[in-house]
Amino acid sequence: QVQLVESGGGLVRPGGSLRLSCAASGTIFGIRDMGWYRRAPGKQRELVASISSFGGITYGDFVKGRFTISRDDNKKTVYLQMNTLKPRDTGVYYCKADIRGETPWHSAYWGQGTQVTVSS
Repeated sequence: QVQLVESGGGLVRPGGSLRLSCAASGTIFGIRDMGWYRRAPGKQRELVASISSFGGITYGDFVKGRFTISRDDNKKTVYLQMNTLKPRDTGVYYCKADIRGETPWHSAYWGQGTQVTVSS
């Protein structure tokens, strides 16, 4: 069974940095897009960043050069380096990956979410 496990969230002061990690485990034959989404209090979930298996990257408009997404396919892990964090970055951050497991097609899997709180 495929699982995504996130780590790296926490409390940070404005202007600080955090690095999120998301590792996929289980029976995996291929991973296509990997990405991060977030849900701020009272708002809908939104894309933070995504990276394709070919390295193509998309960022949410609010990122504005502050975040960097990367992946290590050998470790089946995607990372999100977040710098210059602002209070409005507060929310639950979810990892998502399109994975081919025991079925012959890719399916979307989500992590359980990790809380990021930016506050002084």
